[in-house]
This record gives sequence, structure tokens and C-alpha cells, in this order.
Amino acid sequence: MGERIERSAIIPSTQMGQRLDRALAAVFPQYSRSRLQAWLKSGAITVDGVAPRAKDAVRGGEQVHLQVTLADAGSVAPEPIALRIVHEDETLLVIDKPSSLIVHPGAGHSGGTLQNALLHYDVRLAALPRAGIVHRLDRGTSGLMVVARNLTAHKRLVEQLQARTVGREYLALVSTAVTSGGRVAAAIARHRRDRTRMAVHPDGRAAVTHYRVEERFAAHTLLRCMLETGRTHQIRVHMAWLRQPLVGDPVYGGRIRLPKGASEEVIAALSGFRRQALHAARLRLVHPATGEAVSWQSPLPADFAHLLEVLRQQSRRQDLTRA
Repeated sequence: MGERIERSAIIPSTQMGQRLDRALAAVFPQYSRSRLQAWLKSGAITVDGVAPRAKDAVRGGEQVHLQVTLADAGSVAPEPIALRIVHEDETLLVIDKPSSLIVHPGAGHSGGTLQNALLHYDVRLAALPRAGIVHRLDRGTSGLMVVARNLTAHKRLVEQLQARTVGREYLALVSTAVTSGGRVAAAIARHRRDRTRMAVHPDGRAAVTHYRVEERFAAHTLLRCMLETGRTHQIRVHMAWLRQPLVGDPVYGGRIRLPKGASEEVIAALSGFRRQALHAARLRLVHPATGEAVSWQSPLPADFAHLLEVLRQQSRRQDLTRA
């Protein structure tokens, strides 16, 4: 059984003439309007003892009663999977996700996901959509994610994501020499033939990525990418569209690019890196409970850091040779 919610309130006279669902969103700001509409439809909300329609106008002064039991996560089972928790309070969790951890169950992986782990860590998360997960990282991408721990936090975090006020910075290693940073504004849609892929397409959803050069190597570049939007595979698709695909990307990466005169160590490091070289390094948002601007950073995982060091040493050797 999920969490039981019971609330009562009076619609203020200032809401007179408003649609009921709009008035309820003002009375119960901790819940999204779509959620309130669903509760109205199910009969979980009564006004003066009757179950009205969302579009009905209010007069002001009506007595509202909300009584609902939140649905559990259903078939997603709790699993004792270790989590690296960067921050925890009563409102949210910030998780540093390893590249090997899938975010939520899907085709081919019914368990062993972050969602399973969260349900084991905090049973109350079963009452939230996808155990409080409000955004995702691709399989193979490591780094920071925020998880809501109650409905109010979930609503406010989703609103921040929709308003594009959440700061998300990624480190991405691309298979080309990039001379300067830039901005990519290219809509993204599902690939027309291969439905597991995304692609730049004018009929897609607006997608904007900012990037700047963090470090240059002989034939590769480490970029810092800032998301303005959050489309599926956005950085991976945008960088591939610019003809600077991410190292190791199994979907958009293409062939391995080796620097001239690559050492055996460099060849082994690049050949052995079997995931996209993408890490969610920094997360900034407004705390949904306190209103304070907060941020967290995550160091590069060992495999990514090792790859950069190998490329760094190769570049130094080439610089010494030229000198």
C-alpha cells in the first residue's frame, strides 16, 4: 500500500471565476496540475461534498477535501544495490551514478537499475513516479543525478527542468581536434529507420548544447558541455552531428581515431574504452525546500581519468619530439 494523503482547504474568493483545476493548483501548490486533474477524475477530490469536473468554475469559499492513496511503483522490485550518495536530506538525494548502472527498467533489463536501488534505499519512494527520478543519464554515462523524495520536491524539480534553470555540465572526450567552443541549436527526433537511435531533424524537439574546450590532446579534445535542454542522447547526437563524436560511443561514435605515432598504451586505452566518454560533472539547482542555490561536483571515474592521462602523456611525448 502506498502513502495516504488527506488534505482539506477552502478556495479563496480571489479564485472566483477560475477553472477548478487552476484554483486547486493555487490551493495545493505542492502538487502538479496534471496530478490534481487525475485525482479529480478518479473522485479523490470533492468540493462541497461532490465530485466536480476540472473545467467547472469556482465561486470562492468552497470546501475542498482531498483523500488519496498513492500507487506503489508496481512491478519494479527493491534491490540491495550500492549507491554513491553525494547529498541527502528529507527533500532530495543527489546520486553519483557509475557508468555501469542503468537508470530504470526497460527492454532487456527488468532489474539491476537505479530505480530498483532507490526503492530498496527508501521504501517511501515507491509512492513517487519512477521512485523520484526526474531526469536520466544514458547507460554508459557516469555522474550526478538528483532524485526527489516527496511529491512537492518532484513537482518543483520538474518545473526547474522545464524552465531550463537546472545547470548540468558534462565532460566529454571527442574524437577530433576542436579549435574553439560553440553553441549547437539543432532539433532532435527519433531516427526514422533505427528507432533505438536519435538524430538531428527539423521536425524534432528543440535542443541546445553549449560547449567549450577544456583540454586539447594530439587528436582528441576534452569538452565541457552545458545543457540548455535535456533531450535523449542530446550531447552524443549533437557532437556526432558536428563530426566530433564521443570516444567509445557504441551508437554514434564511429571508428576509433588514433593519434599519429600512437603508443601501444594509447591504442589499448582507446580500444578498451567501450562506453561513451561522457561524465555529468556538475549539477546546479534551486533547493526545492529552502529556495537556496545549491551545487555539487563529481570527479571523473577511474577509467575516464586513466584514458585522459594516457592521451596527455602521448601529447607530451609528441611535444618533446617536435622540440
